[in-house]
Amino acid sequence: MVLIMITETSVLIIGGGIAGLVSALELGDRGIDVVVISSGEGPASANSYRAQGGIGYRSPDEPEGLFKNDIMNAGAGLCNEKAVDQLVQLGPKAIEEILKGIPFEKETSGEWKLTQEGAHSIPRILFHGDRTGKVIMEGLYQKVTNHPHVTLLHNQSAIDLITLSHHSKMAADIYQSPTCVGAYILSHQTEEVYALFAEETILATGGVGECFLHTTNGKESRGDGIAMAYRAGVRIMNMEYVQFHPTALYTVGEPRFLLSETLRGEGGQILSHEGDILVDPLSPRDVAARAIFEEMVRTNHPHVWLDIHFKGKEALQNRFPAIYQHCKDRGWEMDKHPLPIVPAAHYSCGGVAVDLEGQTTMRGLRAIGEVACSGLHGANRLASTALLEGLVWARTCSRSIRIKKVNFPEIEPWKMGVEKIDNALLQQDWMTIKQTMWNYVGLLRSSRRLKRADKMLRELKWEINSFYEEALLTPELLALRNGCETALLITQGALQSPRSRGCHYIVDEKVAFM
Repeated sequence: MVLIMITETSVLIIGGGIAGLVSALELGDRGIDVVVISSGEGPASANSYRAQGGIGYRSPDEPEGLFKNDIMNAGAGLCNEKAVDQLVQLGPKAIEEILKGIPFEKETSGEWKLTQEGAHSIPRILFHGDRTGKVIMEGLYQKVTNHPHVTLLHNQSAIDLITLSHHSKMAADIYQSPTCVGAYILSHQTEEVYALFAEETILATGGVGECFLHTTNGKESRGDGIAMAYRAGVRIMNMEYVQFHPTALYTVGEPRFLLSETLRGEGGQILSHEGDILVDPLSPRDVAARAIFEEMVRTNHPHVWLDIHFKGKEALQNRFPAIYQHCKDRGWEMDKHPLPIVPAAHYSCGGVAVDLEGQTTMRGLRAIGEVACSGLHGANRLASTALLEGLVWARTCSRSIRIKKVNFPEIEPWKMGVEKIDNALLQQDWMTIKQTMWNYVGLLRSSRRLKRADKMLRELKWEINSFYEEALLTPELLALRNGCETALLITQGALQSPRSRGCHYIVDEKVAFM
């Protein structure tokens, strides 16, 4: 069935994580009509919901410039200093105003408690147990669902951005500046495609972790926004810098469960199978993750260990209630023995190139949150800056938007195929992507591995696009198409970077790319 339901809104936000929801609230409070679409069913589908450790704030005794230096140092010399300054300067006020009422942990004096994580010089992180993202997202979600100017639509997948040069029936529109005027959307419930026109479109689709075999991300994190922007001709940058979280619980037959960075920040040690300490507890994530991976390769073991049993049962249950219970349900009691851990793809430092207000290289298109790359994180993100980035860029982006009446073009109708897709083929293609990315484009890369991955993914992309053109659209097919595109962009970014930096580590860099 082909059905075009053309609707309009002032601002379309694609993605329902912290960046998307805050931007919707900021715009809605100005009386601007906003539509937020999400491919999931509620706040739990966003990676923001999964954030455990906390959100970067500031210590009352913090020396001027220390937070900035920590971010710059973790970023391995590639941070955009202006973006770092914006985060540090605007972050505390954004927390105090936007997250007012969020139940962060407090001291008996009434002051907020602060914790410390890897690569932070001092404690400066606000938290709520080990469920910080959950309480923030639930608070924002309630506000959004009750806002008169915000419409929140679940189970909707963006297919492609609508641009003048690609979709307008007016041939001369190709001479206009590259402009986005909305997106084609697939409704999961009706299986129908409709065009949603918008005067401004904001990508807030999150990360890329689902492209890897081991990830702490949800299944929606396959680079949808990055792939759509790339197909529309928008600049993409720094895709090689994918951060792997050092500590994800290794459980056979289950997705990897994030074990908060705060476990290391509060003294947890990463141990080899012989009981040796592998890395300093406060080492940056890229250093810790590589040390773990190298130990796994050396010993041919599928995991190493994280030990924090010395804290005791009561302290661990109080501080990490969700983590403690999750591990216990799987036979691992944190207060009695170490936990099996493996690195897992966690955060994309690259993405759609943006400025300090989330503006992309295409008129009418913004990007905020993990899908965007302002240069804030450089080559490696500092812990607990992701939620903060979502707050700050959502605010600067939404406040800079000026709605002007746009004459939306007449567009070509969406043409959907009729061929049904074999789910076994989809699953096999996904496994090919995940295995290829983990083995060849993971923590340790080489020129030979990257070239092989590039060849394999190019061929797979051709196959996927071939049956995509004739297929009946499903959310699963769209996810596969975007995931393969994103995986190839990461691989090509790595191929074009001949030297190690931060998350991007080349094992043969002395001879590579000669």
